[in-house]
Amino acid sequence: MIRSNTQLILALDVTDRKNAVRISKETADHVDAIKIGYPLVLGSGLGIINDICKSAPVIADFKVADIPNTDRLICSQTFEAGASAVIVHGFTGRDSVLECVKTAKDFHGDIFVVTEMSHPGAVEFMQPKALELASIAVECKASGVVAPATRPERIRQIRSVVGNLTIISPGVGAQGGSASDAIRAGADHVIVGRSIYGSKAPGIEAEKIVKEIEKCR
Repeated sequence: MIRSNTQLILALDVTDRKNAVRISKETADHVDAIKIGYPLVLGSGLGIINDICKSAPVIADFKVADIPNTDRLICSQTFEAGASAVIVHGFTGRDSVLECVKTAKDFHGDIFVVTEMSHPGAVEFMQPKALELASIAVECKASGVVAPATRPERIRQIRSVVGNLTIISPGVGAQGGSASDAIRAGADHVIVGRSIYGSKAPGIEAEKIVKEIEKCR
């Protein structure tokens, strides 16, 4: 389970293990979870999940998108490696999402379904279906969804569909999203990457964002 203390999630998109562990330790007191993806796992191996877990719960952002059986295998391996949550796509359909959710329950983990990504291109194909994808997350009893901090109005609309499911929102910082705007729009956590891990003092930068979030409460 991810924590619910600061409402900040670090997106650790570095590739070097030593650097990843260092940043994890420096930011541990200021984040509720650390999100890692293919860049770090491909650069350091699946064992990096366990290394990062020593600092904070890990969300594996693998955007799983395959047939149910393959999704089950991917999620199983990821949870066995120590991840607390896995991010999956919903466009593959209810059967695939449901298989991910079932697998997560076996490991007492969480599944977050992508509704709409934070980059401009998501408006082309994802945005028109985002609310339907949010509905799939609800129907399959996922733990939460991913909604874009770069478009706070979309967070509001997605919140109206998902009810009390957890919303995690990427795109704060380098992509132009605002932590405070996303939280006010209904996000439970904001996801920040480059602004923190690219800083000379990641811990201090993370603390600044947490203070910004605190002003919204």
